Amino acid sequence: MKPAATAPARATATDAAKDARRALFANANFRWLLGGGALSMLGDQFTLIALPWLVLKLSNDPLELGLVLAIVGLPRALFILIGGAIVDRYSPKTVLMWTKLLNASLLGLLALLVWTSAVQLWMVYSLALAIGLVTAFSFPAGSSILPKTLPAEALQTANGTLMALRQLTALLGPLMAGLLIASFSEQAAGLANAQGLGLAFALDAASFAISAWTLSKVRPFESAQLADQQSVLGAVAEAMRLMWADRELRTLCLYFAAIAFFVGGPIQVALPVLASTQVAGGAAALGLLLAGHGVGSLIGMLVAGMRPTWRLGTLGLTVLAIDGVAGLVFLPFGHITAVWQGLALLAPLGALAGFVQVAVFTWMQKRVPPAMLGRAMSVFMFIFMGLAPLAAAAAGAALRLISPAALFTACGMALLLIVLLGLTVTPIRRINDRPAAGSGAGAALV
Repeated sequence: MKPAATAPARATATDAAKDARRALFANANFRWLLGGGALSMLGDQFTLIALPWLVLKLSNDPLELGLVLAIVGLPRALFILIGGAIVDRYSPKTVLMWTKLLNASLLGLLALLVWTSAVQLWMVYSLALAIGLVTAFSFPAGSSILPKTLPAEALQTANGTLMALRQLTALLGPLMAGLLIASFSEQAAGLANAQGLGLAFALDAASFAISAWTLSKVRPFESAQLADQQSVLGAVAEAMRLMWADRELRTLCLYFAAIAFFVGGPIQVALPVLASTQVAGGAAALGLLLAGHGVGSLIGMLVAGMRPTWRLGTLGLTVLAIDGVAGLVFLPFGHITAVWQGLALLAPLGALAGFVQVAVFTWMQKRVPPAMLGRAMSVFMFIFMGLAPLAAAAAGAALRLISPAALFTACGMALLLIVLLGLTVTPIRRINDRPAAGSGAGAALV
């Protein structure tokens, strides 16, 4: 991914990367964030498995399950911009601390209700709504805290480590949660002998409580906060105006919105249909394909953290090249008939996507002024959260008219066209995440 270099230059770069990793893990702020984050991310996976299982035990109705999951996601998408403004007003640490304590209380209550067999479906709806609302504030707080606690040169390695850790817990957590629930619960209908579900919620509640304690040990840098007299909606509008005025940032956000639309639809909808119709193994095949993509993403994130300077020239050219590869992968993907074929395409694609995710996330953290970071990151996350259901709905409608193979091919061609336009008519190729000589750590890196 990087132009050829002489042996001494490569050795110097490797030594510098190792020194950066040692310095990062010697940083007390990062160690507290890493320990608490690991526990909290693992706990999240227990709730992700236990909540759907609880709804099905109470109702045995897939529609109820869909409604509960929608209730979790809807307030998160609606209020995440507000959450970003609150983060900028009160600091990421303060907001994140409150969200952890609130989540610990909500999940502890749910665990108690399950243990005592007192839980009813309306209670699950209410708690799901509250949890979704809390995540609208925790997401921008969690994405904004690293630049407030670590030096700028450590951000990419820190982001790569934490994102890889999240990916690892997403792979291992569901297996651990499933074994826990199965070991302490019986398969009978209803809540009788469902202690495993209550234990899963209790462990997640405990993980939030402990990570709140580790967060209390973190010491952020001093930075300007949003003025109290500015309204929350006014602060959101100000952030969107400033982001729109930044040509490179605006272009990259619009570019990723287009890419996410044509990648998200096929992965969410067409891949399961493909696995059920033309790949041997059905649901097991789908699980293997998604796991392969997840492992690839984990590797890419780790590489991004270990080799933060690897680029094809500039960051923008690297992004365009990787998305071009994604388009080429989509062209034949709809014609696979075996799991190994899908893994051969999806695993490398996941690695490239994981690498670029860390790099772009770090670039945004460095580019945005600290006082606006919470709002900026919430806008970026809102793009993907808002587009995900639209992309899934569009893909589902398209599959009523064309085959999964045709949809993958069409989306691959759309990705290649977007990359071509990005290369020729936008400033993306010039986006660089290496500071110019003499620039400050927080300067705009373009």
